[in-house]
Amino acid sequence: MAQKEPGARSTRTEDAHLRTFPIADIRTPGRDRIAIERIASIGLEPDDPEDVRIAKRVVTLTAGLITTLSTVWVVTYFALALPLSAAIPLTYQVVTIVSLIVFARTKRLAFLRETQLAMMLLLPFLLQLSLGGFAPSSGVVLWSFTAPVGALMIGGVRSSLAWFVAFAVVVFLSGVLDPLIAPAEVPTGIRIAFAVMNVLGVSATAFLLLRYFVLEREKERAKSERLLLNVLPAPIAARLRDAESTIADRVEDVTVLFADLVGFTQMLASAEAHDVVDMLNGLFSRFDELAERHGLEKIKTIGDAYMVAGGLPTPRPDHAEAIADMALEMIRELDGPRAGPGPPLELRIGIDTGPVVAGVIGIRRFIYDVWGDTVNAASRMESHGVPGKIQVTERSYAVLRDRYAFVERGTIDVKGRGPMRTWFLEGRLGG
Repeated sequence: MAQKEPGARSTRTEDAHLRTFPIADIRTPGRDRIAIERIASIGLEPDDPEDVRIAKRVVTLTAGLITTLSTVWVVTYFALALPLSAAIPLTYQVVTIVSLIVFARTKRLAFLRETQLAMMLLLPFLLQLSLGGFAPSSGVVLWSFTAPVGALMIGGVRSSLAWFVAFAVVVFLSGVLDPLIAPAEVPTGIRIAFAVMNVLGVSATAFLLLRYFVLEREKERAKSERLLLNVLPAPIAARLRDAESTIADRVEDVTVLFADLVGFTQMLASAEAHDVVDMLNGLFSRFDELAERHGLEKIKTIGDAYMVAGGLPTPRPDHAEAIADMALEMIRELDGPRAGPGPPLELRIGIDTGPVVAGVIGIRRFIYDVWGDTVNAASRMESHGVPGKIQVTERSYAVLRDRYAFVERGTIDVKGRGPMRTWFLEGRLGG
């Protein structure tokens, strides 16, 4: 088995964590699960925000589930010659089916949502009155509890409070009116069976819908997590999640690499915009893969320049070697013929090793960045370098010289820094 390179971040755990779940993760056969997905998606539009998509699915699933369960009450009450009691859940079924058809065509959530919540609240109360109270109806008013639960999931905390108050009022009225209405003749066995069904039905409906809602929210949180990890290193993202207000670290031993495309400006003069973007995206994506493989931290791209660092945010002893190996592979990426517009491109790379300050800046489009003399020196090594070469400072050379082959360039005059002794990195010794 191939060994994972030092410092490389594994994505297997993250990918497993970010897998999406089927609707409510109910362990149904494949065809049933597909059918549930289709029913839940009948009112969705491609440009719906994700919170609206979740709300639409919750309403649709709730309506479909209760409509299906209502069949038991309709059939039983008709069999007991209680047509008024049977007509109430039947009315719910008919109105719900019509509402879902309208919803599938209009994609408008408000009407279906308010209709469903009102029927969930009032119809169980009316059904209990028609049967003569708590005992004959087996406490069917419990189904009214699905109204505040549904409101909590699709309307938010504020609106759910009003629906819960309405549920409490309905239950209170049921208790007040209970001694005033004549009980229907319902066999004891059926009353007991319905009592069990009411308790389990309400509990199961609330549980499954809440579970679905939580799973959907977790899926969205996972998407946000993935986006955050595309912007920030995982340890830094974790610190931000822990409400650390200021991310600022001094790291004493870091290696920084700057790379710039030579010939890019000339290519812009003759190339189409989409060709330029496709070329940069393809090349920098390969650089990103190299950084991931070597366990390095991509800091940013600036136009056609690419910046990567080793040894932060998590220190590692071999950061300079990892940067050197990546630099050599970056040069090889542009060796040979290149498909695409314009003249051939070459990389100019600069490297330095030393201390930096690293942190997160910005409020909305924040980034993880590094500053300090090491960053400036690496940038100067690139800008004063030679196309197709990797120029390093004396500090990087001192760390790498026992394991890599170098050619001394000599002392060059570096803008803003004066004379600097530099080397060109050629490859690994014995490689």
